Amino acid sequence: MNAMMNGIFKVSEWIMRFSVVNLLWLAFNLPIVLFLLSAMYAKNMAFMFVFLPIIIVAPFLFFPATTAMFAVVRDWMIEREQKSLILAYWNHYVKNYKISMISGTLLSVVWALFIVDFYFFQQYNTLLFFIFLVFGIVLFVFTINFFSVLVHYDIKLANVLKNTFSITFGSPVLSFSILITSFIILYVSINGMAFLLLFFTGSLVAFVSFSAFYRLYIKVTYQS
Repeated sequence: MNAMMNGIFKVSEWIMRFSVVNLLWLAFNLPIVLFLLSAMYAKNMAFMFVFLPIIIVAPFLFFPATTAMFAVVRDWMIEREQKSLILAYWNHYVKNYKISMISGTLLSVVWALFIVDFYFFQQYNTLLFFIFLVFGIVLFVFTINFFSVLVHYDIKLANVLKNTFSITFGSPVLSFSILITSFIILYVSINGMAFLLLFFTGSLVAFVSFSAFYRLYIKVTYQS
């Protein structure tokens, strides 16, 4: 009986963790969330009116908020005590804001170039479509790995980018697992289980991705 109650308590605790962090992440991205919602209902909105505002504010909102979420997940993985999830998230947000904003600006520019090229040129050539599609997939995995590297290592931005590049292309199993699990979570969330978007999607992607990264880190560290 005690074992069952302990199990229920543990499950409830993890559900609470994921939901609180996901809600915090959405709250810190509220302008982006509201704009995406308005764009969904205003289907006639021009592409650039949907795309440009998000790219402009992403370095100041999305990247710091997502960095803080990955940092909280890292605390869970290394079993660092958190007296308050809200306080832990806020401390990571403030601590990493500058570097995540700067790096977010760089990555936002890359994402902007990709999205514009994909939107305007993929329709002219099937080969171009697949080239852009592969580049987008790699860029997605690179961005996810970037957050894991950024919160795990206390190194300069140039080294964060270098390490992320090495992990993304030097560890195909990690990159593939992150891609597949993230796709499944996003697909399920968008198609039929929309409540996941509110309570679990972001934090689940962060947890699964950092868990895969951390296993690789432990393996490499142990072998060396």
